[in-house]
Amino acid sequence: MPTYFQRPENALKRANEFIDVGKKQRALDALYDVIKSKKHRTWQKIHEPIMEKYLELCVDLKKSHIAKEGLYQYKNICQQVNTKSLEDIVKRYLLLAEERTENAKNESHQLVVDVDDLDILQTPENVLMSAVSGEDSQDRSDRAILTPWLKFLWESYRQCLDLLRNNSILEKLYQDVAQNAFKFCLKYNRKTEFRKLCENLRTHLGHIHKNQNQQRSINLNNPESQSMHLETRLAQLDSAIQMELWQEAYKAVEDIHSLIIISKKQPKPSLLANYYHKLALVLYKSGNAMFHACTWHKLYHLHREQRKNMTESDLQKLASRVVCATLAIPLPSVRNQSDHIIDVDDNGHEKQKKLSSLLSLNVPPNRNGLIKDLAKYNIISHVYAELGNFYNLMEVDFQPLTLYPQVLSCLNFMSKKEDLCQYVPAIQEVVTIKFINQMSQVYQTVSFSHLFFLMPFGDTFALEKCVVEAAKHLNLQVKINHKDNSVSFGTDYDLSHDDVVEGPHLQSMPSELMRNQLINMAKVLDQTMAVIEPKYVMESRSILRQQIMQAYKQSFKKDHFHMLQRRQIIEDRKEELESLNVQREKEEQEMAEEQRRRQYEAEMARLTREADEREKQRRLDEHRDIQKKFVRERLEQIKSTSLGAKAFADLSEDALANMDMDDILAKQVEQLEKEKKEKDEKLKAQEKKIDYFERAKCLEEIPLLLKKYDEDKVLLKNFWEETEKEKIKEMIKERELALSQRSRLLRIKPDQEEFVARLKSERKNIFKEKLMEFEKHFLEEKKKCLLERKQKRKEERMRLWALEKEEAIQRKKDEELKQRESTTLFHSML
Repeated sequence: MPTYFQRPENALKRANEFIDVGKKQRALDALYDVIKSKKHRTWQKIHEPIMEKYLELCVDLKKSHIAKEGLYQYKNICQQVNTKSLEDIVKRYLLLAEERTENAKNESHQLVVDVDDLDILQTPENVLMSAVSGEDSQDRSDRAILTPWLKFLWESYRQCLDLLRNNSILEKLYQDVAQNAFKFCLKYNRKTEFRKLCENLRTHLGHIHKNQNQQRSINLNNPESQSMHLETRLAQLDSAIQMELWQEAYKAVEDIHSLIIISKKQPKPSLLANYYHKLALVLYKSGNAMFHACTWHKLYHLHREQRKNMTESDLQKLASRVVCATLAIPLPSVRNQSDHIIDVDDNGHEKQKKLSSLLSLNVPPNRNGLIKDLAKYNIISHVYAELGNFYNLMEVDFQPLTLYPQVLSCLNFMSKKEDLCQYVPAIQEVVTIKFINQMSQVYQTVSFSHLFFLMPFGDTFALEKCVVEAAKHLNLQVKINHKDNSVSFGTDYDLSHDDVVEGPHLQSMPSELMRNQLINMAKVLDQTMAVIEPKYVMESRSILRQQIMQAYKQSFKKDHFHMLQRRQIIEDRKEELESLNVQREKEEQEMAEEQRRRQYEAEMARLTREADEREKQRRLDEHRDIQKKFVRERLEQIKSTSLGAKAFADLSEDALANMDMDDILAKQVEQLEKEKKEKDEKLKAQEKKIDYFERAKCLEEIPLLLKKYDEDKVLLKNFWEETEKEKIKEMIKERELALSQRSRLLRIKPDQEEFVARLKSERKNIFKEKLMEFEKHFLEEKKKCLLERKQKRKEERMRLWALEKEEAIQRKKDEELKQRESTTLFHSML
């Protein structure tokens, strides 16, 4: 049953008393009753120490849900009058949780460090436990000591974020708590909690968008709010990158971009530069070299526009990274017309558009465009000299036989640079494919060993893989003869695609020469026929056009249907695979959930039984302790009195400890009767003595009293005579003053009488007018009431007349009916 306190101070005092005797749960209950009481809903200064003690007990007992209820109650109490107090309380609560978690971490490590015998570092118990569970001592120690506190701290962060969300007054504290939560996940490597935290923040942001018009809601159009949200999302992005959660990092990038779009004001250049830098890292980790390079282009232009005092070395590093990222982009795949017709990769296009929007681009970038931007914005002039030469080798010069030794020195230079070494593997692959492309311009057939000698990156298998990839994606006309260990170029005369050579090339391939010769010959013959037989050419063209249209009309529906059918089959197959995967994941998840549920129910049942047993034992112990404490307190109170000291003076400590309340009361009654008897005897002796003493005093006092009476009589007579003389003098003075006042006021008496007469006359006329109006209104109302009463009487008479008439008609009908019935009965009897 809850305990109600007249004053909150009493509850705090009672809680401290419970804490002193080790009963923290009772202390927590006492404080919770005060916090949730409707009687104490007005904020007072005493509420703050009460809340601090309440949260300290919640942390000690790991009661996060109780702390949550208390925080929400305290928010309702003080958010209207003192939000600063709520901020201090939340900070204090999180600080306590963080300190306890850090102490648990140190304790967990200390348990592992403390070894009983340094000669036996691995005890048999530890060896057996590691063999059974696969965990070492540190893991078991963390699970037993650190993990509960980690869970408590995580719940504390989540509860505080839910408490502070969508409140413009508490927005700064909300952002600080969110950033501290990121630090917690990063410090303890809590990846699952980090994902949940990101999802919660995303949900809170969605609620802000929906509830813009509510009171005290956050306005995202406010520059200060936008800045705080962007800083928090950048901290989220940085934490996701450090934890290598690239999916969450990409979601954070999307959130940052959405906030930038909402903002009516351009973000700070430093913030935008940080955003592009982190986005470039995320795109690099995702393997998207194209947008990674495009991000570095955006970052370069931002630095050039905003940093006017940029040093030459910084500019050189930045430009070099832009060039390396651009050259590391894989060569684009060559696609013929049929590929464009049957293209069904909508997800790829959507992904390209989404990534373009993150960089504020209208169209997706391409490799050729970025290469042209290097020359257009003169970026090449600011890079290292070695990279300038490397750019010329890749995009300008045509030297396939000496390409490797020249490129190798540049790659070695890049490998020594910490910020450029990451691009070396991708650039090696691009160099190899360009080398194969250039060799196809020079040779028709070349031995594979010679090809590997000219470009010895990796091994022969890697080189062969590059040749196959070039033939597959770049439509390079090449054949590998494993019998002769040779490579042949330019033996395909297919006209279904255009041979586009990426980078410099020396001459056209044989297939191009043959195709171009045939095309030129056909053009000349067509022109000759048009001159010699123009009519025939026109008729043949018209017939050909009709045949083409007829063939198209016959087959276009079928071809279109087949293409749509193929696309539908692909989509159905995708959906089927996705549904199978989803179903399998759902079944696995349901099985795991069912297993977790059964384990949870069994664990909860066990915990409930143990809790009931502990509660029962606690109540028994508590009842016993209360009885003993009450007996001790009662004994101390009694012994502090003179009666108790006498009654229990002859008893030892053991005898006192074994006494119950009945023994104490009996001992008290016995001592009281004994003292009462002694007191009565003393009173009788004292009464006799006082009686004789008082009689003697009266006999001696009578003559003294008579003498005193005569003296007082003379003094009182003199005092009365003097008082009467003073009273007569005062009355004479008052009469003279009254006469002077009368003579002064008699002069204005005629004016006063005239004023009173005029006022009475005016008031009398007003009274007569109002009386006449009242009588007139009274007569009208009386007449009206009489008319209404007359009308009501008339209506009542009419109603009674109609009622009597209806009753007479009904009586007549009843008599006729009765007469007919009697006549019928009579006839029937006859």
